[in-house]
Amino acid sequence: MLIPDYAGGSLANLSAELELRLTGVTAGTPMHSTLSALIPDARTYVIMLFDGLGDHQLDHPAATTLRASRVDAIDAVFPTTTSVNLASLVTGFTPVRHGLIAHQLFMHGAIVNTLKWKSLGGDPVTFDTTRVLPAPNLWERLAAAGIEPITVQPGAFESSPLSRVMYRGCRFEPAWSHQELVDATVQLAAGGKRLILTYVPNVDVAAHVCGLVSTEYTEAMQVADRVWSLTAARLPADTVMIGVADHGLVDYPEGTKIPLRRPKGLQYYGDPRGVLVRGPVPAAEDLAAALPATWVPIETLHTWWGQERPHQDLQRRSPVGALVPDRGHVLLPSGMDKRMVGYHGGLDEREVKVPLLVAGS
Repeated sequence: MLIPDYAGGSLANLSAELELRLTGVTAGTPMHSTLSALIPDARTYVIMLFDGLGDHQLDHPAATTLRASRVDAIDAVFPTTTSVNLASLVTGFTPVRHGLIAHQLFMHGAIVNTLKWKSLGGDPVTFDTTRVLPAPNLWERLAAAGIEPITVQPGAFESSPLSRVMYRGCRFEPAWSHQELVDATVQLAAGGKRLILTYVPNVDVAAHVCGLVSTEYTEAMQVADRVWSLTAARLPADTVMIGVADHGLVDYPEGTKIPLRRPKGLQYYGDPRGVLVRGPVPAAEDLAAALPATWVPIETLHTWWGQERPHQDLQRRSPVGALVPDRGHVLLPSGMDKRMVGYHGGLDEREVKVPLLVAGS
C-alpha cells in the first residue's frame, strides 16, 4: 500500500508547481525541488494527460517514445480514479480540499457517478455542476494573472457534465482525431503565455474493457506513443510538454472479483478498489473480517485524501470508513461494473505511480 506524497510528489503538486512558475504564486503546494528540477523553465507548458497510463505500463513494447521521455514517477491522488485526479489537476489541491473524494460520491442525499454526473439509476443530477469544485480553480487563477488556460480534448466531451465541472474558466478546443489533437496542441502552444492540458483517453478505455495483454490495449498504447512523439517533435521554442497520467491499471481475473453483500443499514459508494461505507461501523467491521479486505476508519481516510484545509462539504460527503480489498482483489457491490478486466482506485503502487515525462526546451 502506497500513500500518495502530497508534500511535493503528486499530481496536485505538479499543478501548483506550474501555477507558481507562470504567475509567481500558488494556492497549493509545489513539487519537491528534486522533481521540479527535472522540468525546464518555459513560457508555455503543455500537460499531456494519458488516462490510465501507470508507470509500470511503460514496460509495454509499444511505449518506446514514452519510455524514453520518462524522467521520474509521481503519485496519483487517492482514490486513484479519473474524476478525483482531474479535480486535483484543475485546482492544484488534494482531495480533502477540493472535496471530490470518490468516483461514486454521496452528494445532496444521493450517490452520483462523478464521470457521468448521473445517479446510479441513470438520472442526470439536478444541481449546478459548475459549482462542484472550489472557486477560484486553477484556470480562473491563471486567467486572473494574464495566463490563458486551454484544454484540448476529444470533441465529444465538449459541454459534457464532466467538462462543465472540470473546465470552468478554461478555453475548450475540440479535436476529432488523434492528428487534430496533435495539431491543435502544437498550434496553441505557439501563442502567448499559456497552460495547455491535452487529454488522451485511449489507454484507459482499452485496459478497462479488454485488459493489459489484449490486442486492443497494444493498439491504444501505440496511439498514445504516437501522439506524444508527434507532438514532442513539433513543440515550439520555449515550450515544455509534461506527460502524466491520472492512475495506473491492473488486470483482475474473474476469480479475484468478490461480490459484496449489503447488510441492513449499510450504503456503498466509491469504487471496487476502495468501497466507501455509510452506516453502522460494527456491521462494516464484521463484514471486513469475512472478506479479503481491510476496514479503514474515516480518520485514516482523511489522511489518505491529504492534510489541507477540508472542503466545506467534506463531512456531508464522507463515509464512516472504507472496505479496502487486499492486493489482487476487487469488491463488487450492486451498482459497480462487474464486466471490466482492468480496475484502479486503490493504493497498490501500480495504481498510484504514474510516469513523469518531459519533452521540449
